[in-house]
Amino acid sequence: MKPTERLSAIIEQKRETFIHLSDCIWDYAETRFEEFRSAELLCQALEQEGFTVERGAGGIPTAFVGSYGSGYPVVGLLGEFDALSGLSQKKATPEAEPIVPGGNGHGCGHNLLGTGSLAAAVALKQYMEENGIPGTIRYYGCPGEEGGSGKAFMAREGLFDDVDFAISWHPMDYNSIMSVSSLANYQVYYKFKGRSAHAAASPHLGRSALDAVELMNIGVNYLREHIIQEARVHYAITNSGGHSPNVVQANAEVLYLIRAPQIGQAKEIFDRVSDIARGAALMTGTEVSIVFDKACSNLVPNTVTEQVMYEQFTELGVPAHDEAELELARQVKATLSEAEISSAPNIPAGMRDRAMADRLNPYTGTLPLYGSTDVGDVSWITPTAQCTTACFVVGSPPHTWQWVTLGATSIAHKGMLHAGKVMAATAMKMIQNPELIEQAKQELKDRLQGNTYQCPIPKDVVASARK
Repeated sequence: MKPTERLSAIIEQKRETFIHLSDCIWDYAETRFEEFRSAELLCQALEQEGFTVERGAGGIPTAFVGSYGSGYPVVGLLGEFDALSGLSQKKATPEAEPIVPGGNGHGCGHNLLGTGSLAAAVALKQYMEENGIPGTIRYYGCPGEEGGSGKAFMAREGLFDDVDFAISWHPMDYNSIMSVSSLANYQVYYKFKGRSAHAAASPHLGRSALDAVELMNIGVNYLREHIIQEARVHYAITNSGGHSPNVVQANAEVLYLIRAPQIGQAKEIFDRVSDIARGAALMTGTEVSIVFDKACSNLVPNTVTEQVMYEQFTELGVPAHDEAELELARQVKATLSEAEISSAPNIPAGMRDRAMADRLNPYTGTLPLYGSTDVGDVSWITPTAQCTTACFVVGSPPHTWQWVTLGATSIAHKGMLHAGKVMAATAMKMIQNPELIEQAKQELKDRLQGNTYQCPIPKDVVASARK
């Protein structure tokens, strides 16, 4: 029996266990660095499979590393399990129906992501035991990908330094090798402190922190003309100073997310935004505190590992769906606008009119990704490859109720299990052909052109749910 067949069989034998884990995490829907139940569930599952688990890895309470085996090579499988706020949604329905209004939901499919990577780790362990294959398998439980950059904090603590190559995946609306160059980012709070006063009787005594926030935002909006086109600058006013217009607002804050193709470019824009904040404080007679939240690096693609993954994915094919699944997918897709469907990236011609992707996208090499991922930090340290499998309807955008509603259905389960098979097969091919590992390492070295990984998060910044 070929490795792909045996690894797939192991995952199929345990499919109900993996589905149960994924659905429990979908139910928990815990946001960044608060994924205590989700993390513990995965830790227990790893221990039941014979892995040694280090909880609280890198000083982060919800990060962990499950290890099996010893020696070369060290294979890292990356798992995520955090949800998004405000996306509570009932499952398997073509209507927007929150379970808890304003509650959390898995709008990026990380319940699937973490469990699919776990399936790959379990299959690899059993196959290595059956065939006496040496090496080390590590499952990295990476919290806080959504707005927290958990992997960057873990990378800062050296948790990936001895990994020979890393494998991950992401649930999407298409099947592909995720060969992308993502945007690096900085996320920073600007907290202004002024002086309250009666807005009518003694406004001259007040110093408005809200005025400072608004002036800062205006200044940054003027800055947009003078930064590179590929950059993105987003902000949210997280504290407007209260609900009383007759009181000069003494405290206000704004959270900025700054993106650029290279981490150095993001740092440069961050410095300019910070100068604007200081200028707004001077204009309003307030004080500003700049509170660093998180950052992540741009992703460095690795074609050697990606091509191995593409070969394994081609051999395994793509998930198939029955008529009941396709009907649910068609109903969910009917809720999307033409603009949403037509603007969806990476959907091949002739597939946009389908409910579910039914083929593997051609491997075309690196494409730009205008989002960010903390997998980028891992990719600076060790050769890293990712795939996507179709878990959601064609054209449906991430971070929407349409993703949440399908995230605990058989459609998503099939994509998750298939991703586990692709990842396990890719890792085993690399393990059994160490020359591929060395080629991948050389490619990474060449791409970095003498640069080495420098974590963009300062040493004194602690991973936390909110600052």
